Amino acid sequence: MEEQNMMQRFDDYVADNKKIEPKDWMPDAYRKTLIRQISQHAHSEIVGMLPEGNWITRAPSLKRKAILLAKVQDEAGHGLYLYSAAETLGVERDELLEELHDGRAKYSSIFNYPTINWADIGAIGWLVDGAAIMNQVPLCKCSYGPYARAMVRVCKEESFHQRQGFQIMLNMAKGTPEQKQMAQDALNRWWWPSLMMFGPTDANSPHSAQSMKWKIKLFSNDELRQRFIDMTVPQAEVLGLTIPDPDLKWNEERGHYDFGEINWDEFYNVIKGNGPCNKQRIETRRKAYDNGAWVREAAVAHAEKRAARRNETAAA
Repeated sequence: MEEQNMMQRFDDYVADNKKIEPKDWMPDAYRKTLIRQISQHAHSEIVGMLPEGNWITRAPSLKRKAILLAKVQDEAGHGLYLYSAAETLGVERDELLEELHDGRAKYSSIFNYPTINWADIGAIGWLVDGAAIMNQVPLCKCSYGPYARAMVRVCKEESFHQRQGFQIMLNMAKGTPEQKQMAQDALNRWWWPSLMMFGPTDANSPHSAQSMKWKIKLFSNDELRQRFIDMTVPQAEVLGLTIPDPDLKWNEERGHYDFGEINWDEFYNVIKGNGPCNKQRIETRRKAYDNGAWVREAAVAHAEKRAARRNETAAA
């Protein structure tokens, strides 16, 4: 009876749009759902550095190199914010990373596709970061305080990333015929995987209903996907590029764009680890983690040494 009362108070608290903080009572299922979602989000930021990091040394100008380097650094920071938010729920960061490296944890399917040329960097910024913004802006008002507060800065920086990507695509679309074709080819390859970023359809999303009840999510997968399409199609028209969907058309009655069927077999195949770059991405992450072990050990030793000095000073 006591647990039922606490659950009712929790539900009422969330329904009033109040924030749950780490020391507040919360259902185990709420905590587990948050850990799963926040850790997947953090993993996506860290793994998402890899396809773009490949192009830092190959950017077409020093200006573009500096911008891309800043963007990749931002993604690393986003991962750190999110791992820190997950830790407030009582989980260790090393445990989360271990789950990523051994394949138990998931991350966004989009980062298992290759970046073939510079236009892909523009498409990632425009489409992938645009989809991320659509997903993440509502999270600034989610029910868990540390997650919501972390997302405020993340979203501000993601909006810069989206503008940077759109500018690359605009420059290429207004450039030579060969450059415009590169931009169109990148759009062709990244459009459908970007729509898959929002996850499965609402009917096939096992966690969405409960997450929305608890206001961990504020909109369903299909709602966010539709918003993204409605926002992005006019942008493609400005670029003079064609969305690779023959079924795409404006529906006056609905007030939205109708679009074609997503290849869900491809989505689930990538999620299962069979995408073009799944193995490469995880292997790169494992190698980076192992090679950085000495840095983490040195940082811990330094922190312990400073703490010991402070204790000696305080005791004197």
